[in-house]
Order: sequence, then structure tokens, then C-alpha cells
Amino acid sequence: MDFKELKAFVAQHDNYEIRVIGHAGSRFYQVELEDIEGQRHTLSHRGKPMLFRALDDVYLELKRAGIHRAYLVQHVPHDEVVGREAHYHDRLTSRMPLVF
Repeated sequence: MDFKELKAFVAQHDNYEIRVIGHAGSRFYQVELEDIEGQRHTLSHRGKPMLFRALDDVYLELKRAGIHRAYLVQHVPHDEVVGREAHYHDRLTSRMPLVF
């Protein structure tokens, strides 16, 4: 989903979730939209996932699309390495609300 498609989707729908995905060990963020049907769409540019260097960059792009709320999800591989189930699969404990 490119930026124009995201903007059009947001204008037509009101039941979706935006996630800002951060991976441990990486300084980049990715934006993902999950629609009411449970389908996930990654924000992309020219067929490649868009990566942002800072949360401020993500905020600016999402505000331009008319989005004012998202969730920050941090993927930390530590749990998987030591044999525990990854905590970021639990929706209630793995995400932090972002409002801008």
C-alpha cells in the first residue's frame, strides 16, 4: 500500500489499526495497517517497504494521511532466544498508544 492508497483508505474507512513497527537492533520504523478483515498492509514506496529513521518522520507522514492515532510495537527477539513465547504477539501488552 503506497501513501496515496493509505490516504484514500483512511478517508473511506473508520475501522482499522495503524501500527508503527520497531525492531530491536534496528533504528528504522515501518508502518503497517490492519483492516477490519484482519488483512495487513505495509506502507510501501515503489514496491518496497517504507522505512523511517525516526518516530517524528512517521508522525509527519501519518498526519499528512489524516491519521492521529497509532500503536508502537517493539519486536524484541530476546524472549524467543531464551525459549519464551514472544510477548509482542499479545495485543494488550506489546503495544504503546501514540497520539499526535
